[in-house]
Order: sequence, then structure tokens, then C-alpha cells
Amino acid sequence: MGTPGEGLGRCSHALIRGVPGSLGREGEGVAVDLPPLDLAKAQREHGVLGGKLRQRLGLQLLELPPEEQLPFGPLLGDIAVVHGDTALITRPWSPARRPEVDGVRKTLQDLGLRIMEIKDENATLDGTDVLFTGREFFVGLSKWTNHRGAEIVADTFRDFAVSTVPVSGPSHLRGFCGMGGPRTVVAGSSEAAQKAVRAMAALTDHPYASLTLPDDAAADCLFLRSGLPGASPFLLHRGSGDLPNSQEVLQKLPDVTLVPVSCSELEKAGAGLSSLCLVLSTRPHS
Repeated sequence: MGTPGEGLGRCSHALIRGVPGSLGREGEGVAVDLPPLDLAKAQREHGVLGGKLRQRLGLQLLELPPEEQLPFGPLLGDIAVVHGDTALITRPWSPARRPEVDGVRKTLQDLGLRIMEIKDENATLDGTDVLFTGREFFVGLSKWTNHRGAEIVADTFRDFAVSTVPVSGPSHLRGFCGMGGPRTVVAGSSEAAQKAVRAMAALTDHPYASLTLPDDAAADCLFLRSGLPGASPFLLHRGSGDLPNSQEVLQKLPDVTLVPVSCSELEKAGAGLSSLCLVLSTRPHS
């Protein structure tokens, strides 16, 4: 898995968690500067995402049930960093989110993954601050993730270089930066996104192509090699209904099948596309 271009391996499973009614309650699931979300629409978006993962990408979909006491439960991409047969269970910045780890840990453990946990109470780590390029890890130092959290990523995945990238503002690293292919970094056009890309370029020994998108959120995408025979790689991304200005630029990505989804309503609860699912890149033990 460490050779260039092969580290973003073939995927077999995707894990999601259902949308609870509490997601739409004022003060629990809604970002401060946005209007209350439409719960039914958010649930439809989530259902469509699950359908695309299963039917379009050919992944075995595992769905945890919604839990009313976990209003941010669907954002389980924050709760684990998974590579190969290892899952690092994170320690979210918000203490209120830490109970979310229990169901994710059990599911990944039942799949036969090697579970690593963060014991250090000084560490904070959200999974969507961690970007794996196929060759190395970048960890965003953000409001949500600190240096100690990044050190634990490095301790867990010792076969790969792990570098830290400053993330300004309220975003996670993957909120404006992702992989558009095995050697292509996509990023939004904001100063925070471009600053992060420049930092990554200065830290890496690997030459990556880069593609700048008009919308930061458009770079929050998932490059996947599915298990479907003969299928080209897929890019799961926000579609024209969400981010119309970025669609023409995404078309420039070579040798990838674009699969658009919407999460504009889920976004009001702080969800980015990468936070809504965990994709497993090796076949777990049954």
C-alpha cells in the first residue's frame, strides 16, 4: 500500500450513521449562523448518499442506527481515522461528541480491524483534519485538532510520513482540501485553503498536481477505487445543486468517474461530505 499511487486502495465497505430527529433541534445540530435545517430533507440527502455508496460505487454499506442523544452522530468521519487494517479512534475536541466513539469502535472491531485509542487527555483529534494522500498523511492543526493529536496519528501509522498543516478559521483540513486522484490535490480558493496547500507542498517529498476549485466545500470530496470489476476510480463530490460554480473545474480531473451528491441541508449541522462516511480501503475479516 506504500508504493506511489497505490496507497489509495480499493474500497470494500462504507460505514454511515442514520440522521436522528435531534439533528434539527435548535442549539444541538444547527450551525449558529444558518437557519434551522429541514430534517426530512437532511434525512433524504443521507439516504441518497447511502444509496450511491452501495449501488453506484459497489460498496458493502454498514449503517449504524440514529441515536437521539447523539445529535452529531452522522458526522462519523470525525470519529475514526482508518487505513488498511488499523482504525485510530479519535478524541473529538467537543466533550459532548465523545460518546459517539462507542458505536463506531464496536463496529470496526467487529469487522476485524486493529483498534487504536487515544488515552492522552491533552490530545484532541477530529478525523476530518486528517488527509491521506496514498503516500503520506497531513494533519490539520485546527480548532478541533492539536499537536498531541497529530503526534498520535504519527505514532499509529508509522509506515508513513505524517506532517502538520495550519488550518485557520472554523474549518477542518478536509473541509477545503482533498484528493482528486492518486496524485492530485484539490483545494478551495480561499486564503485558508491556499495557505494549507502551500504548506503541504513545502513539506512533502512527493510531487502532487493541484487543482483549485471556486468553492472550498467542493474540495471536501472522496476519491475511491471500488471493488467493482473493471470500474474506473470514482470521485464522490458535491453536485451542481449544491456548488454549481465548481462543476466545470471538477470535469478537468482525468481518469475518474464523477459521482455527485448533495449535503446542503446536512451542512447546516456542520457536516462536510468526508464527515458523513467512513470508507474502508481493505477487506476486513468477516
